[in-house]
Amino acid sequence: MEEKIYEKLNEIFRDIFDDDEIEVTPETNSDSIEDWDSLEHINLVVAIEKAFELKFTMDEVTGMKDVGEMVGIIKERGKALD
Repeated sequence: MEEKIYEKLNEIFRDIFDDDEIEVTPETNSDSIEDWDSLEHINLVVAIEKAFELKFTMDEVTGMKDVGEMVGIIKERGKALD
């Protein structure tokens, strides 16, 4: 399941940041991707919520330090890529 989540996240990140070279890992964070600013963070969160059919809480959005934490939340919510 985790592998499928990362595959889908790679697609989303590549689309949002318009970079086909992006390969997200659990350690990927806003320092890892040059264009990842607060506006792109919002676009990213919205795209991820839509793709995985979930809604992050405000605490989750502001508290996520890296993609690994994001994947943990997605896995916890269940519906991820049934």
